[in-house]
Amino acid sequence: MYLYIKALHVIFIVTWFAGLFYMPRLMVYNAEAGTQPEPAKTILRNQYGIMMKRLWFGITWPSAVLTLILGLSTWHLLGAFPDWLKIKLLFVIGLFVYHGTLHAIARQQWKGNFRYSGQQLRIWNEVATIFLVAIVMLVVVKENMSWVWGLLGLILFVVVLMSAIKIYKLVRTKKQNG
Repeated sequence: MYLYIKALHVIFIVTWFAGLFYMPRLMVYNAEAGTQPEPAKTILRNQYGIMMKRLWFGITWPSAVLTLILGLSTWHLLGAFPDWLKIKLLFVIGLFVYHGTLHAIARQQWKGNFRYSGQQLRIWNEVATIFLVAIVMLVVVKENMSWVWGLLGLILFVVVLMSAIKIYKLVRTKKQNG
């Protein structure tokens, strides 16, 4: 029974992350649709709004809830609370906070309030990647991970990721201007 619940937990983690990765992309496109002339602006924003709601309420939220329920069930059946799991749970709590921030931004956009630029949303989109890397490393490596090297590796990953975003912005700007 444990392995079936664990397998379902992993499946819903994957679908939850799919939503967490795609939702900010839709938010970027929705925000940048504001630069389009009418009627394209209205048409695009209406379409992105529909896509965002279907993704968020049809896939992302249900997957998050099922991930939580199945994760707690897996933990209960495991019958242990090792150190790596305690740290993983801190990252999972952070991931749910991130999920909540995406929900808040989506609600703002659905109301026509675009507080964040496409570039800001692109950066925010990468937060899920950071959580994914940290959580997977903890789950796979567990007690064999050096906390110092793990933390340094995560910091290095964040630096590389943010540098890639900056480089992408420069290339994109150069293409638009050139």
